Formats: sequence, structure tokens, C-alpha cells
Amino acid sequence: MDYKDLEVWNKSIQFVTDIYKVSTCFPKSELYGLTNQIRRASVSIPSNIAEGHDRKSLKSYIYFLEVSLASASELETQLYIAKNLEFLNERDFRKLISEITSIRMMLNKLISVLKGKLK
Repeated sequence: MDYKDLEVWNKSIQFVTDIYKVSTCFPKSELYGLTNQIRRASVSIPSNIAEGHDRKSLKSYIYFLEVSLASASELETQLYIAKNLEFLNERDFRKLISEITSIRMMLNKLISVLKGKLK
């Protein structure tokens, strides 16, 4: 199976698209601040899924999935900050939080299944 067949990778790719669209409305003064951080963290999620998938060892794959999960947690925190600063409206915030929660759950499940194969 290719990483592009993974539901979590596809959902993460769509999430990056959503993040880029929403963050275009952030203040221009934040282009190199929170906007950049949010975009980089979102891109890190599917990128690490892909990189880990093509590693030759299961341990490496799990490591990269854990990096992806950490990026998702980082991004979730940044979304709360963006909402508190009123860069995100309530509707967009709730949608993005729902999406990132779903991605985090999928990553946790995949990591758990793969760790079970190590035993």
C-alpha cells in the first residue's frame, strides 16, 4: 500500500488546504509569525506520514508518525491562539479543531496498530 492510500494522509492534505485558505485572512503583520507557524505545522503532518511510510523500518515509520502527531498537537495549540487573537471566527475555528482532532485520533490509532506489530 502506498501512503497516498492512507485515509489519514488524504485527510491531512485536505486539512493543509483548509489551513492555507483560512490563514490568508490573518493580518499581514503575522505573515512571518503565527501564519507561518500554522502553515508549517500543517504541512508537517502529511509530510511526515509520507516520509515515515517510505522508511525501511517499522520503528522509523512509527517515529515519523509520532512527529506528525506532535505537529498536529502544536497546530491545535496555535489554532486556539489564533482564535483568542480573533484571527479566526468561531465557525472556522470549530471546523478546524474538529478536523485536527479527527486526524490526531487516526494517527494515534495507526501508531497503536503499528506498535502492536513490533511485539
